[in-house]
Amino acid sequence: MLVGGRTALSYQYAETLDLPHYWPLNSPGGKNMLVQKTEPYPHHRSFWFADTVRLEGGREVSIYNAYYSGRKESETGYRPPFRDHVRHLRFTKLAIENDRASVDAELIWEMDGDRPVLAEKRRMTFYALLGGESFLDLTFILTASFGDVEFVSDDVHYAWPYLRLESRWSGEGGGVISSDTGATGQEATNMNVAKWVDYSNTVDGETAGVALFQWPDNKDHRWLTREYGCFGPRRPDDRSGKPFTLRKGESISQRVGVLIHAGNVETGRVAERYRQYIEGRRVR
Repeated sequence: MLVGGRTALSYQYAETLDLPHYWPLNSPGGKNMLVQKTEPYPHHRSFWFADTVRLEGGREVSIYNAYYSGRKESETGYRPPFRDHVRHLRFTKLAIENDRASVDAELIWEMDGDRPVLAEKRRMTFYALLGGESFLDLTFILTASFGDVEFVSDDVHYAWPYLRLESRWSGEGGGVISSDTGATGQEATNMNVAKWVDYSNTVDGETAGVALFQWPDNKDHRWLTREYGCFGPRRPDDRSGKPFTLRKGESISQRVGVLIHAGNVETGRVAERYRQYIEGRRVR
């Protein structure tokens, strides 16, 4: 995705990857804000969805830790093929109209090389905003197409989604985590309820940030936040950290907005733009 002729966001997929993901994600000034692979936690994939599930009659499959299902080449290094993975199948829509791009994709979660576990669809609408800013409206849908699927992750180790910032943008580099409640920092925001969470910093003279918006579903959502740069929403409490089952044919989904903005949480008008998003107006 381009804004002003410059890459703002890229969707990465390949047969040799454990998970499709989004990287890089660039600030309005063109600086990458996310890390594609890091130590520790090399399974973190920049901007990604993942979970741990069990298909009826099968073993537990940690797509969240799919990286470690590859061929081990060092204490922390793994390479393809990945026994468990998410595979991009096809794009079903690619459309560009003025400053908006719409991209729909079909994917499949697989275990043991090619045994299907879950069908996935992603609906992505990307908007180029003024001044190099951008906004992504993303809906992620999982369907138990191949049998009943039990979700067995704890309340931390699943990505719904997660973003993992480069250290220079994170709290370790002086970045500030903020939520709609007015709370700041990991201690005040981690595992607390929020409608949105923003992460902003000043890097090489540019002040910018990225905010995640939770689409309202009449349920409270807690968030994981980390000063080292990882953050993202949890599912509602009745489906987070507690096993639950999708019966064959049932679906579960998540919709989020991703705002890449100039300035900090206040000058970047994060609260105002969240209201635009949930009211169905164009984010500007």
